[in-house]
Amino acid sequence: MWDWLVYGALIVGALAFVAAAAFLLVRVLQAWRSFKRLRRHVFRDLDRVLEKTERTLDNAASASDTSRLDAALASLRVSLAQLALLREAIDEATALIPRP
Repeated sequence: MWDWLVYGALIVGALAFVAAAAFLLVRVLQAWRSFKRLRRHVFRDLDRVLEKTERTLDNAASASDTSRLDAALASLRVSLAQLALLREAIDEATALIPRP
């Protein structure tokens, strides 16, 4: 008479074990998919950060190249020297002309 209770309890226990194993399997698969998605997003974002870093380094290297600036500055100094010479000549010429 108590045999059916024992078998019933064993069946319920086995079903509970199978349900728990299935639940665990589903959770493990969800965690694995989330991990893969996270890894994919992290590596994509890291690639983007590296690309922006390389672009920034290239821009910094081109900004630190002062050869064009030095050439322009030398040309400006020559032009300023010519301007000073011309102003001095104009001042001398106007000093010779009497004012009424």
